[in-house]
Amino acid sequence: MEEQIKFYKNKLAFEMDASDLFGALEKNENIIVVDTRQDFGYKNEHIPMAINLPHNKINYESTKHLDKEKLYICYCDGVGCNASTKGALKMSKLGFKVKELIGGIEWWKFDGYQTKGVKPTKGSEINCAC
Repeated sequence: MEEQIKFYKNKLAFEMDASDLFGALEKNENIIVVDTRQDFGYKNEHIPMAINLPHNKINYESTKHLDKEKLYICYCDGVGCNASTKGALKMSKLGFKVKELIGGIEWWKFDGYQTKGVKPTKGSEINCAC
């Protein structure tokens, strides 16, 4: 039983779902959403308030301006993509606190949340005093 509890605690320590992210953004929690896909994916469509930091460009130089006190939520396309895992690993190695968004932008949209970009999706908008 203890082993199972430890497993689930660890899982929750490193992952976040779309609903939890939406709520955290509305509460203006100390997080930064990171789209780890290539630039064209971000330009086409991204989670509101996300920054674009492609996983293959994550290094000390590209992240030195980021606040290590914040929690970074990495995402990519979804279950068929591992850019968020690669980005989260690199950011963790650089000393950042990181979680992955379960299901990526696809599950964000599946849960009915809005996206921004050249090809945005309509959905629930984040309401915060950001």
